[in-house]
Amino acid sequence: MELRELIANAGDEHELWAKTINPQFVRVLRTIGFDRKWVRGEGAHIYDADGNSYLDLLGGFGMYNVGRNNRNVRAALIEALELDTPGMLAMGVTALPGLLANELLQRTPPRIERCLFTNSGTEANEAAIKLGRAATKRTRVISADHGFHGLTLGSLSANGNGEFTRRFQPLLPDFDQVPFGDLDALEQELRREDVAVFIVEPIQGKGINLPPSGYLPGVQELCRRYGTLFCVDEVMTGFGRTGTMFAFEHWGLEPDLVTVAKSLSGGYVPVGALLMARAVHEAVFDSMPHALSHGSTFAPNELAMVAGLAMLHELDEHDLVVRSARLGEKLLELTRPLADEFDVVKDVRGKGLMWAIEFEGDSRMYRMLDRAQRGLFAQLVVVPLFTEHRILTQVAGHDMAVVRILPPFVLTDDDLADFAGALRDTVKQARRMPSSLTKFALSAAGIR
Repeated sequence: MELRELIANAGDEHELWAKTINPQFVRVLRTIGFDRKWVRGEGAHIYDADGNSYLDLLGGFGMYNVGRNNRNVRAALIEALELDTPGMLAMGVTALPGLLANELLQRTPPRIERCLFTNSGTEANEAAIKLGRAATKRTRVISADHGFHGLTLGSLSANGNGEFTRRFQPLLPDFDQVPFGDLDALEQELRREDVAVFIVEPIQGKGINLPPSGYLPGVQELCRRYGTLFCVDEVMTGFGRTGTMFAFEHWGLEPDLVTVAKSLSGGYVPVGALLMARAVHEAVFDSMPHALSHGSTFAPNELAMVAGLAMLHELDEHDLVVRSARLGEKLLELTRPLADEFDVVKDVRGKGLMWAIEFEGDSRMYRMLDRAQRGLFAQLVVVPLFTEHRILTQVAGHDMAVVRILPPFVLTDDDLADFAGALRDTVKQARRMPSSLTKFALSAAGIR
């Protein structure tokens, strides 16, 4: 099979995708002008068929911490393919999974001693819920509103976003949400002493919502007091995204369960993991008959393990976690003044290279947009950033007037300066709201 030739002769990929995978997604791309023909990615940039370079500040929803098509991760994968390793063994083990597990566990608090591999973040969260229930012999699971933990049924039941959950009711029983940041509401649930797991993102990815001061340490203390397992979902925030290896380090936390995925393989191979306290693991895998109590056919596969080892090596070799922290501080320094300059900018926030700008307005134009679709003003920033400045960003969630970025850590200071300048120009333009943008906005909202 000649792969290059196969791709070249595929025809219009948007038509093929619409025909075979998801026509509605293709409609979205065409409506907002994102229907480019992409041919290459490298570092913090992607390239279209016309040779144009775009600054990728979305980073595959945070997969590409070490950059797109990282050469060293790729070289490790090529070497692994040439080694003819035995691959997955139905009844046996190989060295690579143990090596990656050891590297992961060395980066967590001493409380975390065991690793269970998965294929994705939602699978890692499913495992945390399943094992947490078995270990505690309790059934209830509590999560925070607006939290996102995945789209498979168990993870979806913990999802705090109605746009994802409403159409799939009824979800699993014994799942409840409390307001993010509200310790009193959480304690009201936990004091019943029937909650197996409280699962929370340390920084919520949907809106880049940072926790109030003292909230996460308070959560940990309440979980300890009432015998609930404390699960920190680091699927998006892990591996340097917030300027520390794991976001929970900012608050000195020692959770019972930590879920990771996304950037673990550098974006090359699907992989995730549940990292857990020894006591949790041994309460579930407590005998030889229970040795196979949880698993997945392709987890841990050899290529995913190699990619994970290579990605961690890249983080260490190039001090990319420190770089994420430094660039994040620079980004806030460049963009926070927008809140004083423009009345439509409500807030600029972030930690490391997890950043967002939130809009709010009381002008006639802004109110009209919000009536058409809440948060539509944010789309008027995202689209021109892409079409006029060749910068890829994203509205942070449904009905949110928030634009977020999750860029690769390999972007430069000049890239940040370019983004800040383009963002200022775009907000200024959107605030004036020319008639052409009004027409687009109403079309995007589906009312014209």
